[in-house]
Formats: sequence, C-alpha cells, structure tokens
Amino acid sequence: MRDQEDSRYGWVMVFVGFTLMAMSFGALGAVGVFLKPIAADYGWSRGSIALGYTTAALSAAAFGILWGFMADGRPTRRFMFMGVLAVALATLLLSQTSSRWQFYLFYFLFGAFGHGALMSTIWANVGQWFVRNKGLALGIGMAGGAFGQGAVPFVARLLISAYGWQSAYLILGLGFLGLGLAVAALTRDPPAKLAHLAELKAAGAKSGNGWSLGEAAYVVSWFSMAVIFCCSCMSVVIVHLVPMLTDGGLEPQVAASVLTTMMLMGALGRMITGRICDLIGSVRTYALASLGQTVLVIWFPHIDNLFVLYLLAVVFGALFSGVMASMVISVNMEVPGKVAARSWSIVSFFAWIGMGTGSYMGGVIFDLTGGYTWAFAFAAGMGCLNLLILICFRISRGRRRPELTPA
Repeated sequence: MRDQEDSRYGWVMVFVGFTLMAMSFGALGAVGVFLKPIAADYGWSRGSIALGYTTAALSAAAFGILWGFMADGRPTRRFMFMGVLAVALATLLLSQTSSRWQFYLFYFLFGAFGHGALMSTIWANVGQWFVRNKGLALGIGMAGGAFGQGAVPFVARLLISAYGWQSAYLILGLGFLGLGLAVAALTRDPPAKLAHLAELKAAGAKSGNGWSLGEAAYVVSWFSMAVIFCCSCMSVVIVHLVPMLTDGGLEPQVAASVLTTMMLMGALGRMITGRICDLIGSVRTYALASLGQTVLVIWFPHIDNLFVLYLLAVVFGALFSGVMASMVISVNMEVPGKVAARSWSIVSFFAWIGMGTGSYMGGVIFDLTGGYTWAFAFAAGMGCLNLLILICFRISRGRRRPELTPA
C-alpha cells in the first residue's frame, strides 16, 4: 500500500517540476523581450544585454554542481524553497535596475541560487519516483520549461506594452513568489532517497560518496561535451528570435507570439519525446532530435512569410525541446540513483556554458554584422559539432560498453 501511495505521489512531483520549471525557464527566456526596451532606455548594446542571460546561465552552471552534490545527501525541499526565493527576489530587483553591474548581479543571483538550485535537483527527484514510465514522467515535467518559455515572455511583452519594462519585472516577481512557494511546499523525496538519507544519518554523514561519480563518470563525460554545442545552437533562437523578427518589421506582440508558439509546441514535444525515449532509447532519441534542430535552425533569418515562420517555429519547437528532454532522460536512465543529482548537475554545468555562449555570440555577431544571418549560421555549426560528438560516443561506447545500473 505504501508503494502505491509513493507511486501516485510521483505524479505530484511531476506537477512540481512542471510548474517550477515553467516559472524559472520562463523568466530566463524573457530576456529576449526585455532586450530592446532596456536598450532604448539606457543605450546599451544588444550583446551587453544578452550577457545578462549568459551571466544567469553560467552562474546556474557553476553553482548547480554544488547544489547537485549537496542534494544527493539532503532533502530536496530545501533546494526548491531556496530556488523559488532567489528567482522571485532577482526578478523583483531587476525592476530597479539602473546600471549594467546591477543588471548582471541580479541575473547572477537568479542563476546561482535560483535556476541552478531548481534545475540541478528536481529531475533526480522525479526520475527516482518512476521505473516503467520514467521517460514519460520526466518528459511531462520538463514540458513545464517549454511552456514557461512560451507563456512568460508573451505575458512579459503584454506587461511591457501596458506598464513599461520595470513594472513588468515587478509584477512577474510578485507572481513567482506567491506561486513558487505554494508549489515548492508540495516537494517530497522518493522512498529510495529517503532510505538513502536514513542510511547517511545513521552513519553520521552529510552526503554520500564524497565528490565521486563512480561508474557514472564515463557517460557524464561524453554528455558534458555534447550538450555544450546543442545548447549553444538552441540558445541563439531562444534569446534572439524576437529581436530578429521585430528588426524585420513585425510588431513586438506578433514576434513574441512566434516565440510563444515555438515554446508551447516545445511543451508537447517534450512529452512526446519522453515517450519515445521509453520506446527506442534516450540516447538514440537525443541524436535524432539534435539532427532535426541543426538542420532547421539556419532557416530562421531567411523566411519572411508569417505562415511559414509559424510552421518552422512549431517544428523547431518540438525538436529543440526534444533535445533538452532526451538529454535529461539520458542522464537519469544511464547513471545510478545515488549519484543522479550530481551527475545531472555536471552535465547541466556544460549545458549552461553552451546556453550562455550561444546567447552571447548571437548578440556579438549581430553587433559585428548588423544582422542575424551569421548568428544563426553559427548556431547550425554548433549543432554539427554536437552530432559529431554523439557519433564518437556511439563508437566509443560500442567498444567499451560500461555496465551502469540505474536505480
């Protein structure tokens, strides 16, 4: 009976993951719609404003490793509360930004103590609640990130149009605070982790396995290399799509709606990807989604038909979100549960390096060329490097075939 109760509560944790990721990824993805209003007020370059996204991404990557190692030996709930408070506080502080150093500091707070804490710990929790439908459960939970990346920037654009960018940050921060704390309070750890925490308590230890990855190190190393490039590819689109479309003459609300369409399709894409991972394997799904993302990303600057643009956004949204979902699912399926949080936090570190690099380089290439054609070509090049690494991983794994035992 207790096992049935725990199994059912796993779906509550899917809801927790969905909601908190919608909030956190949505706030981060909204950088693109704040970019031009802030530039208009302060005269900052697009590259310097996009560096706010990069600051959040890199700080989430660095501090996420710390939270991931700590979370393997501590209750998940405390990391959820810390993450929610940091995301909400940083968003509120951004409404008072008057200088670049403040802008970067607040996004550092957002990434290091907010997004980094949430992202590096929640999926290890959710993954350990499930055995048969792990891919589907994780895919549904991660759909929240795509939903938030579509909904929050669109809402932010409406708020900016109505009240200005500073009030938009303020309203979003208050919303994150109320919703986030209520949802974080629902967090529970799965039975396997509770047993592990009890063992650590009995042994008088704070965390298990020290700083070791054990047998998971081989897979983590390959995934860490691959995600740098697949995330560089997708972040160019996430951060620079709205500015590129408004430069081409689209109204800000219409441009934001294209991003919303892409992200909402991404939510569905992550659910579908999770199920596909259960059927054909997570690594194979990751490679196929990466191929699709790489082929499509280069076309965005060359399309001026709105219907075709929406169509491209729908297909790309499903594929890029599939890359993110299958990446997380691959880590969960390939490593032991006792080191799941730290394994994902390390892969996430390199993923955020990629996200930050793509965001920044997209802005820098625009500043150098005056357009986005070469920025999106850069994204395609990053996708090609990701595929090359996945091919090398397949060859290496076929020779080595390490025996990993997922929990």
